[in-house]
Amino acid sequence: MMTATKVKERSLLGIKELDRTEILQLLNRTAYWDNQAEKLTPVLRSHFVANMFFENSTRTRFSFEMAEKRLGVQVLNFTAAASSVEKGESIYDTVRTLESMGIDAGVVRLKPAGVLQQLAEKVSIPLINAGDGNNEHPTQALLDLYTMSKNFGELKGLKVSIIGDIMHSRVARSNLWGLTKMGAKVQFCAPDNMKAPELAEFAPYVTMEEALKADVVMMLRVQLERHASGILQSAEEYRKQFGLTEERAAKLDKSTIIMHPAPVNRNVEIDDAVVESDKSRIFPQMANGVPVRMAVIERAIH
Repeated sequence: MMTATKVKERSLLGIKELDRTEILQLLNRTAYWDNQAEKLTPVLRSHFVANMFFENSTRTRFSFEMAEKRLGVQVLNFTAAASSVEKGESIYDTVRTLESMGIDAGVVRLKPAGVLQQLAEKVSIPLINAGDGNNEHPTQALLDLYTMSKNFGELKGLKVSIIGDIMHSRVARSNLWGLTKMGAKVQFCAPDNMKAPELAEFAPYVTMEEALKADVVMMLRVQLERHASGILQSAEEYRKQFGLTEERAAKLDKSTIIMHPAPVNRNVEIDDAVVESDKSRIFPQMANGVPVRMAVIERAIH
């Protein structure tokens, strides 16, 4: 059985708690898995991992499942919509139940921020954060860092603009912590009512025009449902002011790349033609998610 220290070292709750060396180790291991010609390398064939998704996300769950299966892991998929959590059983009880059945690690996605940290203190298996509230999404940041390093060779000195709903974005936070640790410069661009003031000391807020002068332009998904609550005026208005339109994309520097954590609201945060343009790394990002998650799962279990 793993000691509490070992469990903590093998869990991945956020990028904020990793140091530069740990991030580099994960990126190097990602490169190793990325370069394997064999799709199936069953080094973890005798291990069980539960994907516990208390918040929907088909894309992230499939990426984790693909990573697990490529490593030969026995996968248990748990989704809250069809589970006892809907009947009032707590998230903690569910994780403890699966732990007592003998899983070796858990991948957890949930809405409330901070709950995952509390869970990790109470269980004796490594936990991997697949997104918690507006707190962190560490594997997304790692795949973003890997995509950038693959493109530019290194992360140090890169200027990265993150544009969109910073306030509600766990992707923006994880990327901010990861990129600054690796020596990149981060700047934000957001409508006033989508800014996260507490992050301003770590990354300046700049105009849209200024944000386009960067090595990486990372667009965030706009939650269109926020329109109902008045946070978002309208999709058209958002596109006009903060969308990466074809016209804006044409002004980008020759070497600038475009990123997005997906799913994309086409013709809202990014124009359709720009999603498919040669500057776009949106689909390679998704592809890179699998080797990143292989590295993270391997670290949790090995």
